[in-house]
Amino acid sequence: MDLDLALRTKQSTASIDTSSSELRAKYEKWDRSNRMNLMIIKHGISEAFRGAVSNCVTKAKEYLDDIEKRFAKSNKVETNTILKSLISMKYKGKENIQKYIMEMSHLTSKLKALNLELSDGMHVHLVLISFPNQFSQFQINYNCQKEKWTLNKLISYCVQEKERLKQNKSESVYLARTPKYKGNKRKNEATKGPYAKK
Repeated sequence: MDLDLALRTKQSTASIDTSSSELRAKYEKWDRSNRMNLMIIKHGISEAFRGAVSNCVTKAKEYLDDIEKRFAKSNKVETNTILKSLISMKYKGKENIQKYIMEMSHLTSKLKALNLELSDGMHVHLVLISFPNQFSQFQINYNCQKEKWTLNKLISYCVQEKERLKQNKSESVYLARTPKYKGNKRKNEATKGPYAKK
């Protein structure tokens, strides 16, 4: 039915007297599509929005563009919101570290779409800053190196570091649970047997 013809193509300029029958047919088809679109759009939106758009607008595409301008989001507000959430992100240590870094990466890609691109180095620093104190040695190691890490390297090193921290934690728990030998053997023997009461 070519209802969206007026939205997809520009208006063909054809004067009724001098144009060929083919051009006139194209124009009439476009004009019909344009009128149908305007009717559908005006019927589909509330009266408050209908009154906001000038009656001088006679093309469906221009009508939609005018409505879109009234609902345009502010890029500054969105950028501000994303930056706040990116800076306030903190790694708790319990969740999956790869997933956490990828969530931060997703936020930086949203910023890139809003024309605010963060370098890989900046992204790596933001991730490291968001780590808890148990990663302090890891952060020091990074700062002492001349080499700058890419995001993929950071993820692989973080996974290794988390495994190392898990292992150290399990070893320290094991050491805390093993009983320690207290006193000498004679004291222990004295508390047992017939002399214990004396």
